[in-house]
Amino acid sequence: MEHAPAWLTSSLIYLAAAVVAVPLARALGLGSIIGYLAAGIVLGPWGLGIVSNVEAILHFAELGVVLMLFLVGLELEPRRLWSLRRSIFGWGSVQVLGCAALLFLVATLLAGASWRIGLVAALGLALSSTAVALQVMAERNLLPTMSGQAGLSILLFQDVAAIPILALLPLLAESTAATHLVAGGGWLAAAKIVAVVGAVVLGGRLLLRPLLRWIARSRTPEIFTAAALLLVVATAALMQFVGLSMALGAFLAGVLLADSEYRTELETDIEPFKGLLLGLFFIAVGMSIDFGVLLASPALVALAVAGFLAVKAIVIALLARRIELPAPERPVFVLLLAQGGEFAFVVFQAAAASGVLQARTSSFLVAVVAISMLLSPVLLVIADRMPRTRGARPASAPGEILEQQQAPVIIAGFGRYGQIVGRLLAAQGIASTVLDHDADMIATARAFGYEVFYGDATRLDLLRTAGGATARVLVVAVDDVRQSLEIVELARTHFPQLEIVARARDVTHWNELRDRGVRKVERELFESSLRSGRTVLEVLGLAPHEARMLAMRFRRANLQLFERMYPHHADRAKVIAVTRQARRQLQEQLAVERAASLARQREEEQERAAR
Repeated sequence: MEHAPAWLTSSLIYLAAAVVAVPLARALGLGSIIGYLAAGIVLGPWGLGIVSNVEAILHFAELGVVLMLFLVGLELEPRRLWSLRRSIFGWGSVQVLGCAALLFLVATLLAGASWRIGLVAALGLALSSTAVALQVMAERNLLPTMSGQAGLSILLFQDVAAIPILALLPLLAESTAATHLVAGGGWLAAAKIVAVVGAVVLGGRLLLRPLLRWIARSRTPEIFTAAALLLVVATAALMQFVGLSMALGAFLAGVLLADSEYRTELETDIEPFKGLLLGLFFIAVGMSIDFGVLLASPALVALAVAGFLAVKAIVIALLARRIELPAPERPVFVLLLAQGGEFAFVVFQAAAASGVLQARTSSFLVAVVAISMLLSPVLLVIADRMPRTRGARPASAPGEILEQQQAPVIIAGFGRYGQIVGRLLAAQGIASTVLDHDADMIATARAFGYEVFYGDATRLDLLRTAGGATARVLVVAVDDVRQSLEIVELARTHFPQLEIVARARDVTHWNELRDRGVRKVERELFESSLRSGRTVLEVLGLAPHEARMLAMRFRRANLQLFERMYPHHADRAKVIAVTRQARRQLQEQLAVERAASLARQREEEQERAAR
C-alpha cells in the first residue's frame, strides 16, 4: 500500500484538529482562539509529537495574518485612513516607546540583563499580536468602536515599527562588519522601499481596478477568487522583498481598493481562506511553545510573563485613560495590547542569528510571548465572567441588560436614525428595547430620559436577553453595514418570527439586505433628500402642490426602479442599462406631462381673455 502524500496527511491532521478543538472550546465558553492554541499544543513537539517542523508551518500560516490585514484595509477608505494618521503615529508611538522604555528599565535594573539584551527584549515584548487582537475585535464587533479604532491604529504603527527594530539588530551585534554592511546598504534599501510603496500605490490606483473589471467580465468566479488571492500574495511578496512587513503591504492594497465596486466581492472570496489560515497560524503558535524552557525554570517563566504583562498593562491603561476610551471598553483594549505578538518571534530569532541573544535566551523569550498569547483569550473570558456588580460603578457608565426584556420592538442602534424611530414609538406609548455600543451616545440619551442598554446586537445571548424570542419587530438602525448584515442573519436564524425593518446606507447595502430576505428596507437619506428637492422646486417658482406631486412621482418611479434592478444587481452592465432606460422613460414622461400642462394653461388663459 502506498504511503499517503505529505500534504494529504498534514491537511487531515490540521483540519481534524480544528474541527474537534474549536467547537469544544466554544462549547466551554472559551472562544475559538483558545481551541486553536490548545490543538497546537497537543499536536506539537511537547504534545503528541505529530508535527515537528513548527517553523515551516508558522511561516506558511502567516498568510492568514496577511489576508486578515487585507480585509481590514478594505474597510478603511484612503480618506478615513488619512483621518487616523494622528492616532496611528501618536498613540502608536506612545504605546511602543512607553512600553519599551519601561520594560528596558525592568530588564536592566531589576533583572540584571545587559543593555543589549534588555533593549532587544523590551522592543520585542512591546509589540502586540495583530492576529489575536483583530480576531477578538472582529468576534466582538469592536472595530467600529472607539477602542477598536484606537487598537487598530496602534497595531498598524507596530507593523511599521517592526521595520526599524529589525534594522537595529545588526547594529547591536558586536560585529563591525555587520555595522558597515548596514551602513553601506542603507540608502539602497531606502530607495527600494520608496520604489515598491510607490509602485503599490500607483498600481492600485491605475491598474488594479481595470484589471479586476477585465477579470470580472470573464464571468468565471473561481478566476476572480484566484485574482484576489494573487493580489494579496503579490503585494506581500513585494513588501517582503524590500524588508517591509507582508501584513502592512496587504493592508495598503486593501485600503487602495476600499472604495472600489469590487470590495464586497473581494471580502466574500478571501474571508474563508483568511479564517482557515488564521486558525492554522494559532495552531502553529501553540506548537511553538517550548515547554522544555518552562519545565526547566517554571517560576522564572511565570514571573517573566506576569511581569511583562503587568508593565504593558500599566502603560496601556494610562494611554486608554488619556485617549478617553469609554470605561466598559478599556479592559478588552488593555488585555489585547498587553500580550506579546507574533512579530516578536521574528525579532528574537533574528537577534539570535545576529549574535545579540544566545539561543537559550531567545527560546526563553519566545516561550514567554507564546504563553502570553495563550493566556490573553483566557484572561478575556475571566474578565467577561467577573460579576459586574462588584465595586462602585461610575454614574456615567452605560448599563447592560441584566434581566429579560419583554418589549414588542427592539431597536439596534440609537443614533440619529434610531432615535427618530424610538421617539415616534414612545409618542404612541409603544415600549421598545434599545441597544447601542457607543458609551458617549448612551450617556447623552439617558440625560434626555431615554433608557438605552449598552451592548452589541450581533451577540446572540444579548439579543435573546433583549427579547428576541418574544418581540414582534426588530429595527436594524446601526451605522456599520457589516454589523447590520450580521444582526439580520442572526435574527433570521434564531428568531424567525421577528419582522425586520432595516436601514440601508446605499444601494449595495439595500441589495444585500434584500438578499437576506428583508423586505422592509428604507434608505437613510432618500426621504430627506426628496423633501429638499421639493423645497428647491418651490423656490424656483413651482406651486407647492405641483412640487409635491412631482416628488411623489419621482419617489414611486425610483422605488419601481429598485425592484427592476434587484434581480440583476450582480450584473453591473445590466444595472447600468436598466437605470439609464428608466431615467430616460421618466424624463420623457414628465416632459410630456409638462407640455400638456403648459397647453392647458394657455387654453385657460385664452378662455379668460375671450371672456
